[in-house]
Amino acid sequence: MAKATVSPEKIKAAQLAGGKRNAANREGLDRNKAYGVDEAVKLLKARAKAKFDETIEIAMNLGVDPKHADQMVRGVCNLPNGSGRTARVAVFARGPKADEAKAAGADVVGAEDLVDIVSKGTINFDRCIATPDMMGLVGRLGKVLGPRGLMPNPRVGTVTMDVVGAVKGAKGGSVEFRVEKAGIVHAGVGKASFTEQALVENIKAFVDAVVKAKPQGAKGHYVKKVSLSSSMGPGLKIDTASVTSAQPAH
Repeated sequence: MAKATVSPEKIKAAQLAGGKRNAANREGLDRNKAYGVDEAVKLLKARAKAKFDETIEIAMNLGVDPKHADQMVRGVCNLPNGSGRTARVAVFARGPKADEAKAAGADVVGAEDLVDIVSKGTINFDRCIATPDMMGLVGRLGKVLGPRGLMPNPRVGTVTMDVVGAVKGAKGGSVEFRVEKAGIVHAGVGKASFTEQALVENIKAFVDAVVKAKPQGAKGHYVKKVSLSSSMGPGLKIDTASVTSAQPAH
């Protein structure tokens, strides 16, 4: 059966339409200006006109080199107004802790049986939690869970005996973050349908969590640049003073 082909005319029309949308979204914006967070949120909400509820995303350029172990930035932030996203949560636990996880709303709960399922490549969850006693088993899944950023880690509260709190946090809006090779941390901090105040509160909470996670090996200016965007909208530079109470000591 022959593959359907798209005419060059249709491709060009689609490109033109996308270009017009981008131009419309950029209208009235100054790409060289560093906006205060309140103004930026207002502008992004006004331009988020996709047919779905766009995610408001933050990107932070940090003065770290994650190639060095003492400059790794990783943590979790409990967004005060939630993320607007419903996560599927898996919990590795046995006995009473497994029962607690189920009661708290975990989507997938198991022990050896769940390890077997995941080891075969079946991953139908977005967040992964484990009790400490399960890490001997879960550790075998490093090659499967690690590349997806799903490996439970005590530093971000996903290896814990408090499975109820961890599940509710994952369901309610806790966001994990980890610096990438270029020294950038990014995350979704809410939806365009959120109120301006809710988004500003979430953004400030996320920035605060990243600032508090400054590693000992980081030297010089830590938060170099902050930008905000919506899923389909333009990116805006943010005045870092409007989202940080103070830079951590050098």
